[in-house]
Amino acid sequence: MSETARVDAWLWAVRVYKTRSAATTACRAGHVRVNGERAKAAQAVRPGDELRVRIAGFDRILVVKQTITKRVGAVLAAAAVEDRTPPPPPRELTAFVPVRDRGAGRPTKRERRDIDRLRGREDD
Repeated sequence: MSETARVDAWLWAVRVYKTRSAATTACRAGHVRVNGERAKAAQAVRPGDELRVRIAGFDRILVVKQTITKRVGAVLAAAAVEDRTPPPPPRELTAFVPVRDRGAGRPTKRERRDIDRLRGREDD
């Protein structure tokens, strides 16, 4: 394996993104940081570099252990990356977001009051 690899190719090879073009798009959107700096798709990564990848609103912290540019088996891909992402908070601590069914129309007066109460806004 080579000493350096493109960041988009490496993210695709270690199965962070399904396609290389998705990894490139994430780099263009600013969702990938290498050692704290925004990364372009062609930026080189080396063993020891820390990547912060924003996926679905959460940051994953990955450390490059080995540079690979081709998609390999899952065991080899897992050996090329060290995941330092902290575990997500328990469900009890996350805020409950009420969801209305699509097409349900405007909330009734009672539903609106319940929504306001959940958001911490009391009338009166």
